[in-house]
Amino acid sequence: MNGSNPRAPLSVVTDDLTLTVDGVDLEVRSTGDRLFVEVPTVRDAVRVARGLPRDGDASGLTALLTATDLTTEVRVRGRTVAVIGADARSGRLASELGVAPAEVRIGGALGAGASGLSAVAGALRRRFA
Repeated sequence: MNGSNPRAPLSVVTDDLTLTVDGVDLEVRSTGDRLFVEVPTVRDAVRVARGLPRDGDASGLTALLTATDLTTEVRVRGRTVAVIGADARSGRLASELGVAPAEVRIGGALGAGASGLSAVAGALRRRFA
């Protein structure tokens, strides 16, 4: 950050904010310098990802978040699957997936998938019990 940037740092406070992308409602909450975008299910996350423009350039969003000292966590079923902005640490996996400069959290993605499968199994047990 430099002293000439009047926007940095920025604090975001949300009480009740919902974004809708491709028909999926995403709850947004904040701790001031970190935004959390909550995606309800893995299926919804795939739907949102497919609904984003293919030729979109995430570097503009990343630059804005970094300049304002903000970080956004994308969470699926309560698990962080991606980080964008000031605290993101992009790696080889993000480059291979073509999502750099975002940070991909494979453990979060696997955990969200397992949680989704567990929810489906539970629903089936209740349905056929």
